[in-house]
Amino acid sequence: MLPTDTGSPDYFHKVVDCQYACPAHTPVPHYIRLIAQGRYADAYMVNWVSNVFPGVLGRVCDRPCEPACRRGRIEEQPVAICRLKRVAADYKTDISGRLPQGPFPKNGKRVALVGAGPASLTVARDLAPLGYDITIIDEGRSGGGMMRTQIPKFRLPDEVLDEECGYIEGLGITTRYGERVSSLKSLLAEPYDAVFIGTGAPRGRDLDIPGRQEAAANIHLGIDWLSSVSFGHINAIGKRVIVLGGGNTAMDCCRSARRLGGEDVKVVVRSGFKEMKASPWEKEDAMHEDIPILNFLVPKSFTHENGKLTGVVFEKVRAEYDEKGRRSLVHAGEPDVHIPADDVLIAVGQENAFPWIERDIGIEFDKWGMPVVDKDTLRTTRDNVFIGGDAAFGPKNIIWAVANGHQAAISIDLFCQGQDLKTNRPGPLVSLTSQKMGLHEWSYDNEISNSLRFAVPHAEKSASLTNIKAEVELGFSPTLACNEAARCLNCDVQTVFSDALCIECDGCTDICPVDCITFTQNGEEPDLRTRLNAPAHNLSQSLFVSGGLKTGLVMVKDEDVCLHCGMCAERCPTGAWDMQQFLYQSAKVGV
Repeated sequence: MLPTDTGSPDYFHKVVDCQYACPAHTPVPHYIRLIAQGRYADAYMVNWVSNVFPGVLGRVCDRPCEPACRRGRIEEQPVAICRLKRVAADYKTDISGRLPQGPFPKNGKRVALVGAGPASLTVARDLAPLGYDITIIDEGRSGGGMMRTQIPKFRLPDEVLDEECGYIEGLGITTRYGERVSSLKSLLAEPYDAVFIGTGAPRGRDLDIPGRQEAAANIHLGIDWLSSVSFGHINAIGKRVIVLGGGNTAMDCCRSARRLGGEDVKVVVRSGFKEMKASPWEKEDAMHEDIPILNFLVPKSFTHENGKLTGVVFEKVRAEYDEKGRRSLVHAGEPDVHIPADDVLIAVGQENAFPWIERDIGIEFDKWGMPVVDKDTLRTTRDNVFIGGDAAFGPKNIIWAVANGHQAAISIDLFCQGQDLKTNRPGPLVSLTSQKMGLHEWSYDNEISNSLRFAVPHAEKSASLTNIKAEVELGFSPTLACNEAARCLNCDVQTVFSDALCIECDGCTDICPVDCITFTQNGEEPDLRTRLNAPAHNLSQSLFVSGGLKTGLVMVKDEDVCLHCGMCAERCPTGAWDMQQFLYQSAKVGV
């Protein structure tokens, strides 16, 4: 028998995918509806509470919410959730009056944040209004961390980052920019009650292959090179450029190289195209700018002449898989390939570096040289030191760093108040609210748009490739944004069924446009899935199974294909179906 507790928060947590696929837990359909109504400032503030950087993430987020979007289950492309965040930021008008208004009464607790990236800034944003005296220390000249140094200006303009960092810095936070922390022991000697470390993964991995030292002048670590470009220290590169690596950093490197004089820029990857870590849209953007991606090539040596790089020799490989599906790369039996190059950018991964954290201050490190951090509380083995974001768990993305920042802020607050970090930890806000405005009227628009995903306008390639600061994506106009928002299938408005009211008239099954409702005998899940009006093949999606009805049957609904159109509830003569809005909001300190 399948579980029938469909009214429980846990059930809806499983169903409303896009509401919790984002690590920071933005109530996605809510702000999409605000955008559809043209309420951009309201949508921005919904994002600001959870995501903290709507304008930044609206441009560069890895989009973990979009694969969970139900629109992607009925057609190829989900709702452009990420780019709608940008719309909220681009058209929000002045929101300064909506921000927490200081000065805030001080609570006597001081917290130091090392690094001014998204994790640290989120901690500052959450704790400052509660009266904490916050100090951010970063060697950079301004806030943003690796958002500022690693993301090219043509993807994330400085003015966007300046504005969103400024909202946080304006909460009465002390900033010690241009200062490098060289000793955690020394920092702990200062009168801080807690220290949070959010320094990212600042060291690029190198390649120790023949010719690396001899041709070092023209071989650059990708993240260091991007930083130098960001600060204006580098403004040119050779005409022939090879970028080694298949992640998003490699895509940023190759596109930046095109704008700095690279005429023949190639990305070379050891894996297959589908296995590359770069986001699909990042690969598409690179190829649109005439940058080929060459796969299954493993670098063997750098060639050089009189101390000058001349190219890279690659071994041609192919993928083989064992009985457990594990991949290994084996020699393809073909001759090595030599690709000429004037410069090489190495973007094969990033690592953490903690030479400034002494090993005798009570912080344990694992065998990989990473500090031991509790994944729930973000606390190290020293009670008053917390680490989050890439610094704690290796390179991920901005939204994960923001989520870590929220959790670290909760932990720091509990610690400073002398409370247990586990047992006193607040849970998320979960609610269900009926949307009825009458027997068959709802307080949300349930019309289904038949539009395919709208394309985001881009600047002309001829113009964007000549200016490394010219933003490539231009963003949705208000009209396009509203049309895209209308594609949302209201996955937060759930069909809630009351078996006691059902008279089994089959009106809901007759009117359902996608055949997702079936009245049948209950049974084991594998068998039940084959007896539905439309077989339920997505095993990762729970079925909605009612309690026993008067005839002994049960009502089964396949949430995988449900459009949340509300037609079943409109057709039902007894009100057995109700449309109820589900909200899942992650816990925040002070809330």
